[in-house]
Amino acid sequence: MTAPTKFQFDSDFGEARAAEAPKITVAAHEAAVAEAEARAYRKGLTAAEAQARTEAERRSAAALERIATTLNGIIQKLTAVERKLEAEAVEVAVAVANKLAPALIAREPLGEIAQLATSCFAELRHVPHIAVRVSVQDHTSGQEVLGKIATAQGFEGRLIVMADDKVAPGDCRIEWADGGVVRDSAAISSLIDDAVARYLTALRQ
Repeated sequence: MTAPTKFQFDSDFGEARAAEAPKITVAAHEAAVAEAEARAYRKGLTAAEAQARTEAERRSAAALERIATTLNGIIQKLTAVERKLEAEAVEVAVAVANKLAPALIAREPLGEIAQLATSCFAELRHVPHIAVRVSVQDHTSGQEVLGKIATAQGFEGRLIVMADDKVAPGDCRIEWADGGVVRDSAAISSLIDDAVARYLTALRQ
């Protein structure tokens, strides 16, 4: 059996460690330090750029959100203005029409009556008789105009034109054996006013 090796406490290991310790020159040390500083600078710069980009994106998003909110408010205001202008335009148009209608009827009182009679007489050529009620002031001229229309449309029956104090100027009632048609400007105006009122109410809401 081999005898164990004894520790030699008188041996000096310091020289071996000193011989094995790495050696670096001052220039190499300074170069290493400079490289470490450069890496740290680049790392810090990259982090700063990333933070700057994040902040810029956050600010851009916030700015776009503010712009969108502002535009939405502008659109809502413009829509409200547009509806107001449209409502006012409709009201003005109705007011003008209400002013013009009586003037036009006074200027051509038989204009609408003649149009209605023309379309009726063309369809009622073979009816035995037709009675037309007009206003008192339209009676005299109405007899002449309606007679000409009946002849032009080939109406073969008897035409009776009567003055009726319940019929407004420009209006008429055309009646035959099994039917009739009425032009009532007041009723028409009322229907128009109701339709306009409903439209304006819906528009403002």
